Amino acid sequence: MAGLRIIAGDWRGRKMTVPKGEATRPTADRTRETLFNMLTSRLGAFNDLRVADLFAGSGALGLEALSRGAGHCLFVEQERAAVDAIRANISALDARSRSDVRQTSVMTLPAASQPLDLILLDPPYDTGAGAVALDRLLRLGWIGPETWMAVETAGHEEVTVKGLTLEKERRVGKAKLHLLRQEQTGDTNAAS
Repeated sequence: MAGLRIIAGDWRGRKMTVPKGEATRPTADRTRETLFNMLTSRLGAFNDLRVADLFAGSGALGLEALSRGAGHCLFVEQERAAVDAIRANISALDARSRSDVRQTSVMTLPAASQPLDLILLDPPYDTGAGAVALDRLLRLGWIGPETWMAVETAGHEEVTVKGLTLEKERRVGKAKLHLLRQEQTGDTNAAS
């Protein structure tokens, strides 16, 4: 695959290291651009958002969010080569103070101290891992009423999670992008 580049923001045009081997499938520039256009139309700006890039691969999604002004990104990836690529990209962009890299499975993340603003998931295609991860993150407090979630899947896959609502779906080439939010139930001012 040709080198990936940051699409917009402070690091626009900067090249990113891609993990060697077949263990990861970096999100294509066109797909990433479509995803961030979809998110921008809903979020407005990314300024100071708390983001997670799960099944992070090269870290391209999280780095794109940081380039656009996100305050902090948690990168979670279990493949060693991919973690090395993420760390190299963070170092090259001087983003260490705004990044946390964890080499672990998304399924082992502990309970969150507070919900995040944006969760980006690019799980392996045809595994259902995105839905399983979202269900677990919802139960562990990573997802709140204001959290946006974006999942990339193969074009024929659906993402259905009890407690989450699909806000938008869009096909881009062989991929499908899903934007989800927490279902709003009853009194939105109730204590959480």
